Amino acid sequence: MTTAPALLPELDDIVRRGDPKRRAEAARQVGELFLQGAPNFRADHIDLFDGVLTSLVPHAELAARIELAERLALLANAPRQLVGQLAHEDDIAVAGPLLRRSPVIDEPVLVEIANAKGQGHLLAMAERPKLSVGLTDVIIRRGDRDVVRCAAGNAGAAFSDESFAEMIRRAGQDGVLTLKIGRRDDLPPEHLKNLLAGSIDVIRRRLFDVAKPERQSEIKLAMSEIEGVIPQVTGRDFVPAQRAILTLHRAGELNEAAVLSFARAYQYEECVAALAAMTGVKIVTLDRLISGDRYDPILIASKTIGFDWPTVRALILMRLGRNRVPSPSDIEGARVNFTRLMPSTAQRVVDFWKSR
Repeated sequence: MTTAPALLPELDDIVRRGDPKRRAEAARQVGELFLQGAPNFRADHIDLFDGVLTSLVPHAELAARIELAERLALLANAPRQLVGQLAHEDDIAVAGPLLRRSPVIDEPVLVEIANAKGQGHLLAMAERPKLSVGLTDVIIRRGDRDVVRCAAGNAGAAFSDESFAEMIRRAGQDGVLTLKIGRRDDLPPEHLKNLLAGSIDVIRRRLFDVAKPERQSEIKLAMSEIEGVIPQVTGRDFVPAQRAILTLHRAGELNEAAVLSFARAYQYEECVAALAAMTGVKIVTLDRLISGDRYDPILIASKTIGFDWPTVRALILMRLGRNRVPSPSDIEGARVNFTRLMPSTAQRVVDFWKSR
């Protein structure tokens, strides 16, 4: 690098005694010089530009500072002090590009700005590709509705329990925020349950519709805990069964094989709790239906989940109990009905059960 040192004597004079117009023009020229050569500069070169530009850039016109900030925001080796200087500007048109994506701003600087500046600065930071817990704690504490929504929808953001709790509290009056929080992969089950508990039915249904399949299962389980925890239903205690089912789901093991195992062991509560979690029907509703006189509820629920006949047969035998044996004709009739039952028809019935 030879050009910059040659400019230093003149630049020193401009910095010390130059009028604002001369300083602004020098800022433009030196800034352009840096941007053109940035890919090839060493650390000491960058430090040299940093010292010069931090003295000159404040005198540049607003449009020039905006353009410089937008171009610096893309550089991994941008002058650190200059970036920090521009990121502290009150004008969000200057600070915004750097706060959104500059990789050279340290977290302490971001936290400082988040604590000191307004909603525009917070919103820009909420759009960064990665957000630390320390930064989101400030953003959620100080941010308005748009800022919190943006942060909640940022897949690269990490949140503390306190920030999740605050977002969920605010989501009680904000359906958009509820949907953004509910779709987060890192939302702990307890926070999901609290989120759903504070939401109206239409928002719950919307969240279920837009969620990933694995999150849909979490939602079913959470709703089962919220609405289906019945200390005693017809003399049965479903609370331990629900806990066991939730543990299985979190381990990725709530599936047809698990239900078949419960059925073969005649574990009624676990079977009903599993079917409730997998269909979204309340435990109290499924218990009343399955404990009735007909096999149909087992056939219908199993068809919507996609169970095979051996699992359905095991559930029928479980329902009867260890000491009762169905006639071969009854089992064959159930098999035929299950084979003929259309999934769409079964789903309509299950949707009706959910509305009861």
